[in-house]
Parts: sequence; structure tokens; C-alpha cells
Amino acid sequence: MCGIVGYIGKRDAAPLLLEGLQRLEYRGYDSAGVAVVGRGGALRTAKSAGRVRELQARLPKRFAGTTGIAHTRWATHGTPTDENAHPHLDSSGRVAVVHNGIIDNAAELRAQLSAEGVEFASETDSEVLSHLIGRSDAATLEDRVRQALEAVRGTYGIAVLHADFPDRIVVARNGSPVVLGIGEHEMFVASDVAALVRFTRQVVTLEDGETATVQASGHRTWSTAGPGTAKSPTTVEWEEENYDIGGHAHFMHKEICEQPEAGTGCCAAGSTTGSPPSASAGSTWTPARRGRCAG
Repeated sequence: MCGIVGYIGKRDAAPLLLEGLQRLEYRGYDSAGVAVVGRGGALRTAKSAGRVRELQARLPKRFAGTTGIAHTRWATHGTPTDENAHPHLDSSGRVAVVHNGIIDNAAELRAQLSAEGVEFASETDSEVLSHLIGRSDAATLEDRVRQALEAVRGTYGIAVLHADFPDRIVVARNGSPVVLGIGEHEMFVASDVAALVRFTRQVVTLEDGETATVQASGHRTWSTAGPGTAKSPTTVEWEEENYDIGGHAHFMHKEICEQPEAGTGCCAAGSTTGSPPSASAGSTWTPARRGRCAG
């Protein structure tokens, strides 16, 4: 259950990215990492097996940058190690990619890239994306990402940083969610709106086969095949507290305690009278009473 967070704007990116990752901890993960484009265009990364707090403890004191991406990983290809944690870099260290999903033809691509002299730093399927993007000679980052995606088969939600294009993050979706958050002269990226609601309520959800360029001034979206797409922002209605762990020991405990309320809401959603859709004539519908959840 991997998670993606991205930020571009005027604020220091790392604290915002780490907070976003913490809001995705409910998804389960075994490692975490972050990459930022620092002053002078240098791409810097920090990765750690374990919890987000362990990653936070490892961050250098000087880890400044106003553009960045971050990730929590649930191991599928390779064990939970620092090396297998995202973001993954290309051989030049100028491209960073975070990826949710599975690259079905990763073994084939790894063999091809290895034969061309590429040395892999991880056991993951995701790293092939970094190298494919890094080896492209297309003029724009968008075209480099497009070429890489044309070579892969599988599912993905990705966010890409490039030191040569420090003013943007390129994201794409195919079978794994990607959401854009619209702020004031800043933009956010995430795999789940839970990571964004603390900062903005205006979001754009990508559809499968869509790619987006995210800059501090705004965003544009297009089909991965080429044509532009028109997207209208929607407003997140839930409150920030809905995504917090609250006073619970863990998120599973919170979900157990919320089941009575969630069940009542689901049943009542199909009726303007408060009755569940299946209620028979003459019967009455009594909303469930929220019970006391013991620790």
C-alpha cells in the first residue's frame, strides 16, 4: 500500500512532504524516502527502511528545496531496505522517481538496460523508470516521461523530478491513483487526498492514461497518448480531522470505532428520508447508535 506526496512552491518542501507521508501511514508501509531539488539545481535524496520518523531523523540539517517528492513503500520487488526505498535515481543522479504499482515487464527492461551498461542500485521494478527517463534525449521532461511510459507494461502512479527541469513535477496515472492539490502559488501531488487536505481543499483527480505537469503557478493535464485534457477542480468536503488518527492507538482501532457511524451513513445515503434503500413498506428505520469503543 504505497503512498506518494509531492510539493512545488515557495515553502521548504521537506517538512510538508514528511507531514504528507505521516498522513498516509494508515496504508501500511515498510520504508520511506524523499527527494528535493535544492538551491543550484542539485537533487538530494534521503531514504530509510522503517517508519517515517526514522526517515525524519536521518534527514541532513541542510536539506532545503522548494520542490520535492516523497514515498512510502510496501515491498513487492526486493526486501525492505534503504536501497529499495523510493525515490529511485537514474545513473546520473539527476532524475528521481516515486512509483506506486507494478511494472509487469520490469525483468525484460532490466536485462535490456543492463546490457547497455546501466548499473542498478536496487532490486525494484520501479527503478527501470528512472533509467528510462534519464536515458531519453527528448527536449522536454514531459516527452521523456512519455517515452518511458510507452516502454513499460503494468500499473503506475508516478511523480518525477529532474534536476534539469527544477520548475516542475511530472506525474502520470495508470491503475494507481494520483491527485493534484491546488494552493496559492503552490501545488501538491498525492496518491490519496488525505495527504493534501491539511493544505488545500481544491483537488484535481487524474484518470487512467492521464499525465500532468505541476508547477507552482498551476498545472496542465493531457492524455499520455498526446492530446490535452480539460480538468475542473473539485472541493474536498471532509474535514482535516477525518483523516487524523485522533486519540486511537492505530488506524485499525479508529476504523473499528467508526464502523457504526460509517454503516449508518452508507445505509442512509440512498434515501432522502433517512431510510435504507432496502427498507420495506411499513417498516421503520432506526439509525444505529454509536457505541462505546473500548481500548
